[in-house]
Amino acid sequence: MNRIAIATDSNSGILPQEALEKDVFLLPMPFTINGKEYFEDISITKEQFFQLLTQKCEIFTAQPSVGSLCDTWDELLKTHDQIVYIPMSCELSSTCQTATILASQQYEGKVFVVNNQRISVTQQSSVYQAKQLADRGYSGKEIADILTRDKFCSSIYITLDTLEYLKRGGRITPAAAMIATVLNIKPVLQIQGGKLDAYSKCRGIHQAKKIMLDAIEKDLKGRFAQKFEKKQFVLHIAHTRNLEVATLLQKELEQIYPGIPINIAELSLSVSCHIGPGSLAIAMSEIPDELL
Repeated sequence: MNRIAIATDSNSGILPQEALEKDVFLLPMPFTINGKEYFEDISITKEQFFQLLTQKCEIFTAQPSVGSLCDTWDELLKTHDQIVYIPMSCELSSTCQTATILASQQYEGKVFVVNNQRISVTQQSSVYQAKQLADRGYSGKEIADILTRDKFCSSIYITLDTLEYLKRGGRITPAAAMIATVLNIKPVLQIQGGKLDAYSKCRGIHQAKKIMLDAIEKDLKGRFAQKFEKKQFVLHIAHTRNLEVATLLQKELEQIYPGIPINIAELSLSVSCHIGPGSLAIAMSEIPDELL
């Protein structure tokens, strides 16, 4: 039986220690702060990162170099026959396209890059599902095909505490950010198929939570009705420095969806730098038929 390595990047929110415990392999995503390169939970802690972020340091994300990808894959292929690599959605990062080209040119039949439109907790869910599939004897190509087939079987809704960090990144104007702050307007954004779009806006976190809960319920009972009836899905809560509110939200979801697994994870630093502290997200992802 082929030995399959499941690999991903730190955009998934998986921490190095968690990767070791789950027997998956993690490629740290680089970012720069005031021109100096860092790697999450390797050369900088979350506490240090958010301190610098709130001090308005210049922070930019980047994709891993081709050399680091090759080094990672070459090392894994010493002990494994194939690799399934699950990066962040190609709609949100060029990492996936780079990895796909590299795999086709130099690692054909050995490395299978999955572009299944995921990020953060839904990406993390795909990684753990891939690991389960590998443990059940599926080949690298079969795993990649299953994850790609189900690429639209997830939803994410996220609200931000402030628009300051979107303003810094040039995604909204300073005037719009100022008006939103004064009026306590919380945007609710959605990620469907890898694209980040506006979904709604409201005043205050309580209303934002209700909008997200309603949106997830609408998806589960609409787009994913068949899987909902079979309880064939997992729920996720993601946040940045907002664990207390995330934990309260988990209790609400447990009452609404009894018996459904609900995971809480902190968003990766490479995502957090674009949205800032205080964000909160609700997400769902389907469980593949092959894992029932």
